[in-house]
Amino acid sequence: MDLGNLASLKHFIPEMILVAGVLAIVLIDLVVRDKSRLGALALIAAAASLLAIGLEPALSGAWLFHRMLVFDSFAIYFRALIALAAVVAIWMSIGSEEVKICDQGEYYAILLASTFAMFLMAESANLLMAYLALEFVSLTSYILTGFLRHNRRSLEAALKYLIYGGVASGTMIYGMSWIFGITGSLDFSVINKALSAPGHLPVLAVFIALVLILTGMGYKVASVPFHMWAPDVYTGAPIPITTFLAIGSKAAGFALLTRFFFPAISHLAAGGSWTALAGVDWPQLLLFVCIITMSLGNLAALQQTNMKRLLAYSSIAQAGYALMGFVVLSNDGIRAMLFYLFAYYVMDAGAFLVVMIVANSTGREDVDAYRGLAWRGGIVPALALTIFLFSLTGIPLTVGFIGKFYLFAAVIRGQFYILAIVGILNSVVSLYYYLTPVRMMFFEQPRGDEGTVRFEAWNYGLMGVLACATIMFGLYWSPIISFANRSLNFFTGPT
Repeated sequence: MDLGNLASLKHFIPEMILVAGVLAIVLIDLVVRDKSRLGALALIAAAASLLAIGLEPALSGAWLFHRMLVFDSFAIYFRALIALAAVVAIWMSIGSEEVKICDQGEYYAILLASTFAMFLMAESANLLMAYLALEFVSLTSYILTGFLRHNRRSLEAALKYLIYGGVASGTMIYGMSWIFGITGSLDFSVINKALSAPGHLPVLAVFIALVLILTGMGYKVASVPFHMWAPDVYTGAPIPITTFLAIGSKAAGFALLTRFFFPAISHLAAGGSWTALAGVDWPQLLLFVCIITMSLGNLAALQQTNMKRLLAYSSIAQAGYALMGFVVLSNDGIRAMLFYLFAYYVMDAGAFLVVMIVANSTGREDVDAYRGLAWRGGIVPALALTIFLFSLTGIPLTVGFIGKFYLFAAVIRGQFYILAIVGILNSVVSLYYYLTPVRMMFFEQPRGDEGTVRFEAWNYGLMGVLACATIMFGLYWSPIISFANRSLNFFTGPT
């Protein structure tokens, strides 16, 4: 089904709510003096968008706006995940001491605009739309990263982000121009048919184009060797924005990566397996990227003394784990990846929230600030952080364990035994640096200069929800895996 502009609007309601939220915040910011209300308005807009996604009419799939976007179950899953990321980021922003001294009207408007752009990334059905959406996300991310104008580290992070992003963006659009030259179209569905048509396929040219495109998409998910921006940006950005980039931007990147490399240039065969283009060995390339990403992320995290930087390298490693499901080339792998991205959202958002709670009270983000945390008024955040770190490691009875179980099961079923071994060894390595803060919080006495942790009802409420979700979905994960399973249907038009 190919819908025109007006007919597409009924499937574009969540995006229109975000746009309305942006306009409302900009206008209200001009007339109100109490800027704290703008955060509540942004939170309502993000929550309303999430609700609209849940209430969207059931439809097998459709092209929107004359084949620029696609509406299908895969897009619904990622829009819901991105909307959840926006809700958490805005909630954290309202309780953040860093954000309170910023221009809140601009901050929340840009945050909602970035969420809108991530929605477009997840729905893109055209290379031009994919590029514009990714650039929209990148530009808003640069601004949000450098929003602490009084903080030199924040400004430096934004500048590095801009430089890396510009190079990745230019490389990606060059690769897209190659695909356009080879196939004569920017439409994903037409590209698939052109590359599948009988006749001579310029294998080398297609492979080079895919490598160039992977540069831009790999930069967005922070996979090696496109990860260089992540540690500095995660460290310098406000903690709510670090969280938003770690979970929302990464989810949007994986959505675009999957939609391009699977329904656009691969073919679904019987039994739920996918077949790559003959002679174009991009799965082998991504297998190598996956192994290096998880290994470098975990090994680099061993040396970190700053919690935000430690979680940044952890985020790189988690991208490597998620890529395990990507390289299997099967629906089992995609389903495992979808579930793991949700698990990562819950546990990583919770970990960054505890980092923000400690930073609000002590003004510190280094690992030493957690020394004796359980004995200086922070027993609740200490227990919550322990749950989140155990889940990131993959300890049983947590959602992280279930996510890794599905990933390793898909990898072993696909007979990628070396990849499974490397993933298990990396999980063992990660246990060391995840346990370091736990040891310091419970088994080391405070020295007196760390400061006490005050109770913050607003942040503690969200922390409790995320901690409970980490345990609950580790014991009863059926709703999420069912949602992920329903999201494997890519709309590619009439067959």
